[in-house]
Amino acid sequence: MSTELHSVVRRVTDRILERSRAVREDYLARMQAQAEQGKHRASLSCGNLAHAVAACGPEQKQRILDLTSANVAIVSAYNDMLSAHQPYAGYPEQLKRVLAKQGHSAQVAGGVPAMCDGVTQGQPGMDMSLFSRDVIAQATALSLSHNTFDATLLLGICDKIAPGQLIGALSFGHLPTAFVPAGPMATGISNDEKVKVRQQYAAGEVGKEALLEMECNAYHSPGTCTFYGTANTNQLVFEAMGLMLPGSAFVHPHSALRRALTEHAALRLAGQIQGSGHYRSLAEVVDEKGLVNGLIALLASGGSTNHTLHMVAVARAAGLVLSWDDFSDLSEVVPLLARVYPNGPADINAFQQAGGVPLLLHKLAERGLLHRDATPMFGRLEDYFRQPMLAGEQLAWQAVPETRDPAVIPPQDTVFSVSGGLRVLDGNLGRGVIKVSAVAPEHQLITAPAALFSSQHAVERAYQNGELNRDVIVVVHHNGPGANGMPELHKLMPILGNIQKAGFKVALVTDGRLSGASGKIPAAIHITPEAAKGGPLGRLRDGDIITLDATSGRLFTEAALDQRSPLQPDLTGEQSGLGRELFALFRRQVSSAETGASIFYQE
Repeated sequence: MSTELHSVVRRVTDRILERSRAVREDYLARMQAQAEQGKHRASLSCGNLAHAVAACGPEQKQRILDLTSANVAIVSAYNDMLSAHQPYAGYPEQLKRVLAKQGHSAQVAGGVPAMCDGVTQGQPGMDMSLFSRDVIAQATALSLSHNTFDATLLLGICDKIAPGQLIGALSFGHLPTAFVPAGPMATGISNDEKVKVRQQYAAGEVGKEALLEMECNAYHSPGTCTFYGTANTNQLVFEAMGLMLPGSAFVHPHSALRRALTEHAALRLAGQIQGSGHYRSLAEVVDEKGLVNGLIALLASGGSTNHTLHMVAVARAAGLVLSWDDFSDLSEVVPLLARVYPNGPADINAFQQAGGVPLLLHKLAERGLLHRDATPMFGRLEDYFRQPMLAGEQLAWQAVPETRDPAVIPPQDTVFSVSGGLRVLDGNLGRGVIKVSAVAPEHQLITAPAALFSSQHAVERAYQNGELNRDVIVVVHHNGPGANGMPELHKLMPILGNIQKAGFKVALVTDGRLSGASGKIPAAIHITPEAAKGGPLGRLRDGDIITLDATSGRLFTEAALDQRSPLQPDLTGEQSGLGRELFALFRRQVSSAETGASIFYQE
């Protein structure tokens, strides 16, 4: 494959490298200094080592004390409430057994918290969701701080969890590091049926019993939720960046193929430690080329808008400075090559059957949209164009010559849309992002009067009182990271969907989030500067005419905002209680959405 790299991809990559030069050099120097210390266990005192192996059996103890073997850190997000993470229960013992057969060892270095956004949607816990990413990053770094390890396996999938683990692992970027996926649950009811019942419930047409039955049929077994939200976007993007075995993201839990992939990942990583002939560090993999490959896969698949936060924060952890302009410019030339709900009716299992990540990456490479010389953790990037299979009991990889479902991944030389799924919006209301891949063209330009709210619960009450049966742009202000933690506002989607279904023009503008499940309603989200820090959304008033134009990337009002005082709603009830008061430092210190909404890397 000799297709020349697209000029825009090259230009964006070059400017990321140029603007990052100083911080990237500093990061690489720190990682080199860590690598030059050699096998860190060798520098520990006898007392240190005794503590590190005290709980081990005799054979494992001997392997860890033998400095010629690999000791692999396992950082797990296991709990048995999250369907996506429940399959990880037996992974540590499985990994230890397969490594022991080759003379290596593994230890559970630590666990990280793993909250489920599906459980906390519309609840007070959602106000802590985004900040959990930084807590997970800290917990991952603490887990690795014993310095007894030669490589790292990350067991994490969902929402803020996998990005947080990667950010933390990058502090130990001299270690070979890989994610070990667990895979999606089997397909339940259709996504169309799910949306239908939710909208019926919001309109009062069905009761809670019918809604609960539908939801339990949708989310019904171990594995990742099957829609293309943040969890599955993590998996697709990180596979595209070479952070897991080729084709491993969406293989079902508990299958023979999944077991083989899990064991193979551990063995391959143990063979790539420092001192081997195949040493490859995490810092080498997460460079500007790997990062851009991940962005392109994100755009081509219509992935989660949460990654306009996560990828910026991940990049900065690796000494790379990423901006929303990079997303926007790439989106202009990266076509949409996947239709997975909410970008279409199919789920992630249908995407996998159609050819999955390997076929998507192959199609992007054919168009000159990937850095084919990027360095993945395993092999070469071309290896990521092949899908895993079992030949008897042997793991092998095979080519995916063409799509098996043209409604999910388009046939050769065709696309679902000529541009990617995300756009950046600018104007006198601030700067934000919109996911356009699921929004019909006739809904991408909306001009309507504003209706202002400071919470999604207030919007729900207004809808139930019949106040929103009109053309309206719903503005939910003071929902940014510095105000209340930047909760996802998915409670609004059935409501706004019903308004649209009734024939009215409707859109959402907010400094809050919507994540990967945002669908057919035009939604300008992550608006920065946020209202709590003087942003213009706080100067809007009910009835102000707003224009949201996703085609030209404009978000503005004709109202004289500079002549008004900012709104100052009482947020006390959303900043304390149920643990939210413990995140006051995060709210005070967090950077803007555009710079990753992190406490680590300030503007």
